[in-house]
Amino acid sequence: MKKSNKIFKIIVISFLIFLYAPALLLPIFSFNDSKVIAFPLSGFSTIWFEELLNENTMHDALFNSLVIAISSTILATILGTLVARASTRYIFYGKKISIIFILVPLILPEIILGVCLLTVLIQLGLDLNLWSVVLGHTLLITPFSTLIMVSAFNNLDISLEEASLDLGMTSFQTFRIIILPMVSPGLISSLLIGFVISLDEFIIAFFLTGVEPTLPVYIWSQFRFPAKLPSTMALGTILLIASLILVSLFEYFRRRMELYNYYSVELDQK
Repeated sequence: MKKSNKIFKIIVISFLIFLYAPALLLPIFSFNDSKVIAFPLSGFSTIWFEELLNENTMHDALFNSLVIAISSTILATILGTLVARASTRYIFYGKKISIIFILVPLILPEIILGVCLLTVLIQLGLDLNLWSVVLGHTLLITPFSTLIMVSAFNNLDISLEEASLDLGMTSFQTFRIIILPMVSPGLISSLLIGFVISLDEFIIAFFLTGVEPTLPVYIWSQFRFPAKLPSTMALGTILLIASLILVSLFEYFRRRMELYNYYSVELDQK
């Protein structure tokens, strides 16, 4: 038994090294003062980070990515909240099949989604711009938001909603004043994970971006120029740190929601 546990630990550690070693190389080479991405390192420098301050094209791409990420995250969270509310509170014809179709983007390859959206937009005669990417990212993020909010609504104490209605509040007032604050950790988690997904997404943005590239598309375009590689790695380091912070916040609010649900169950049992 001990031997099998030891083998399992070795496999897990090996997998983690294989998974995260490339990410650890980003900060190492981004602080190297040489343009050659290879060992041994020639010295410590922040010159590649300083170069990013003068990259106007990169600034425009970052602005585009932020606009897309914020817009698509808000839209997807609104849609996910409405879907989760309807699926957990009401029974209606076609409920299961509707949920399945909403969650389909979770299992479809992103390249298929990108090609399908591109074909539809071209057939409709619509231009490719930032809002076409917002449409694609909203479609991609909505299933994640739906699953997060379903978890939040499933653990909601329905007696509080019934008490609010009995005291004379309308359904909308109950939803706005009572329900939304109680599922706020789920809302924040949905916003954070949606923002991370949109900010890092490349394939759909590559198909739908038009002449206004997002940050991942800009980074991809820079790999054609070897001299730009160190500054690109510096940009990757910044994105890596930002993503880790956002994911950590998501995990914090997810655990907070679980803790709230645990104490709610404990109070109900008493």
